[in-house]
Amino acid sequence: MTRQSSKVIRPMPNRHPIAATSLEDIVEAVASGRSSPAREIEAAQERIAEADGPIGAFLRTAPRDSLVAASAQTGPLAGVAVGVKDIYDTRDMTTEHGSPIYRNHRPVADAALVSMARLVGAAIIGKTTTTEFASLDPTPTRNPRNLDHTPGGSSSGSAAAVAAGMVPLAFGSQTGGSVIRPASFCGVAGFKPSFRLLPTVGMKTFSYTLDTAGLFAATAMDLALAASLITRRELAPARLPDAAGLTIGLYRSTVDIEVEPAMLEAVAEAAGLLERAGARLVEVEEPAALASARDWHGAIQGFEAVMALSDEFHHHRSELGPKVLAVLEQAATLAPSTYDEARRAARIARKAASSLFETVDVLLAPSALGAAPVTLASTGDAQMNKLWTLTGNPVVSVPGLATADGLPLGVSVIARFGRDDRALAVAGLLQDILARQ
Repeated sequence: MTRQSSKVIRPMPNRHPIAATSLEDIVEAVASGRSSPAREIEAAQERIAEADGPIGAFLRTAPRDSLVAASAQTGPLAGVAVGVKDIYDTRDMTTEHGSPIYRNHRPVADAALVSMARLVGAAIIGKTTTTEFASLDPTPTRNPRNLDHTPGGSSSGSAAAVAAGMVPLAFGSQTGGSVIRPASFCGVAGFKPSFRLLPTVGMKTFSYTLDTAGLFAATAMDLALAASLITRRELAPARLPDAAGLTIGLYRSTVDIEVEPAMLEAVAEAAGLLERAGARLVEVEEPAALASARDWHGAIQGFEAVMALSDEFHHHRSELGPKVLAVLEQAATLAPSTYDEARRAARIARKAASSLFETVDVLLAPSALGAAPVTLASTGDAQMNKLWTLTGNPVVSVPGLATADGLPLGVSVIARFGRDDRALAVAGLLQDILARQ
């Protein structure tokens, strides 16, 4: 696996471009009458047909009658084409969870998040690739920024579909790092909200205390708008004009030694831009309780996966991919007492994470160890993400920086549990600043 170590490119025009399809622009165009849902859905179909061949982000697209019905919608997301990771049930398309065990499986009802999106007018345009049961076995999907590099996982197809401009919004999920890491690798905005802010009902379970529904879009403000409209929560505040009054913590973790130089420079660059916009920067050293909890994440994830996938593990073992099978076989040896110890560590970590925000508004941290590796045999490492999945804090990966050879580098904005609006607002500010450079 090749590591990227080249320095961050800072000045325009070499800054990494955002994805081409803007959700905000589509919503405004339809609302103003300059466009229509039917026109926008047709345009998305054309983009998928033109771009997806070498990328392989989509498994299947919606049947014609579903798209005709979506073209007649009048809700606030009318005309917005959404790619849905194939672990979410869809009533009009098969849902196979990336596994041959579920080949041709057709649910009778939509997953809750899919239904909520349809109710506000969104067009579910197709199902995107997922690693098997959102675990580790890679999909054939390629990174649109460089086809020889992984798009990340497990939400491979969703991140790639947005990065290639095929759709303005896509659904993913994160149990370790499966939203924030592919967002970073593909150069799009990714949102892992506070635990359970978005429902996981109707989404294939891997780890029921860690699985988190998430979103991909071109920009943080696109994410805020989509999340606000789908959930009916106030998650899309007015754009921050500057960073005056904000205290931003530079999170220094015990695993930072594994982060590549280019990614460290990207975080430093983002911090410097926010400081020049008026923010106060402080160093935040990782508490021992959080460092310990990171090491317990795997025990919780694995123990719960053995239960959630009990039937598949015991009756379809020969059909499981090698990596998910290895995870389940190792986790099956864990004693319940080990799981209970891990859960205690997680509870302590959540309290420790909350205390971090007594002195800062948000934290900045790397979204991945570095740029997308040159491989299609691995989806990358969740080291920089799994702690915040375990604690349930909201995280937004902000695109806009890149290595010298043009590979994206995402920067994570992390907020207190339940303050998703703050994470999205600061992420939106950072992205606006990057766009002006």
